[in-house]
Amino acid sequence: MAPRLPLNVVEQIVRGSNDGRKTYTFNDGHDYNLPAQWWFQESHEGLILFLVFYTQACQWSRCLACNLPSRMSKDHVSYKAVISQIDWVFANPEIMVRKDEIRKVILSNNGSVLDQETFSTTALMYLMAKLNLNFRWLDVISLETRPEYVDLAEIVVLSRAAAEGDTPTRIELAVGFEVFDDHIRNDVLMKGLHLAVFEKMVTQATSHGFRIKCYLMQKPVPGMSDEEAIKDVECAIEYLHRVSESCGALINVHLNPTYVARNTDLEVAFLRGEYVPPFLSDVAKAALAGRGKSLTMFIGLYDEGLAVPGGSFIRDERDEGLVAVLEQFNRTQNFEVIESML
Repeated sequence: MAPRLPLNVVEQIVRGSNDGRKTYTFNDGHDYNLPAQWWFQESHEGLILFLVFYTQACQWSRCLACNLPSRMSKDHVSYKAVISQIDWVFANPEIMVRKDEIRKVILSNNGSVLDQETFSTTALMYLMAKLNLNFRWLDVISLETRPEYVDLAEIVVLSRAAAEGDTPTRIELAVGFEVFDDHIRNDVLMKGLHLAVFEKMVTQATSHGFRIKCYLMQKPVPGMSDEEAIKDVECAIEYLHRVSESCGALINVHLNPTYVARNTDLEVAFLRGEYVPPFLSDVAKAALAGRGKSLTMFIGLYDEGLAVPGGSFIRDERDEGLVAVLEQFNRTQNFEVIESML
């Protein structure tokens, strides 16, 4: 019997989408010279620029509640196209007028920017040079990735490049941890992330001076009660605190209340009345677990325009006041602000 050849990237993406029972199509009509999305965030670290580049979609592509790959291309996007997107960013007047305010840049392609198959290394190095040249006061460059794509040799080179700017800039590795419960994370949500792999990455990254960012999802699957969702976030925060203490790692927890993403199993459950997104008051309760921990926190309040009608965690105008309070917490890390809303 002839040996079975490995799947190419397109086949891998399609298989992942099928395994995750996704029904969306990919955004193959997007202009290759424009990034997929960008926006600003305010946090205790200062002004954050969040950049989502348009590339080939995430190879894993099977996580139950995620339709982020639908913003990307199924097919390969060349390094020249990604460089054109980078040039567009640094020619955008809305961004450049605030270039001296920007303290952190988060680099994303709704997958893994360290996956060399989907995000060109040439383009990534070009982007590092452009950041050095234009953002004089940049403190942190955050790279969204799955742990299996973390190549320490590559990261060390990127870190050296970041340090060559006008101010020393540190690298942060941002990974989707999602939920603490192992069964929910890997068997239900199909994240494919095991604690031993995560801890090895944190240990290696910390030994080279890198920071860690962990995305958590509150109530990411059907059948999870609001109380169970709060408890899971609390357990995740306690676990990450222990990892931070044992490894000396600087860990930022990015807590995202789950929205109902289009063309996913979560949408099916939502339409059947079997799933309700978390309430912002419950997100606030869960976030209180971070008080006194050796972690920083950020509460995500943006569904990226991917939620089905009625499927966002922001339900009506009454939630706008809660959003304002949580945004204030993001800027100050003052847990008394959260207690006041409860």
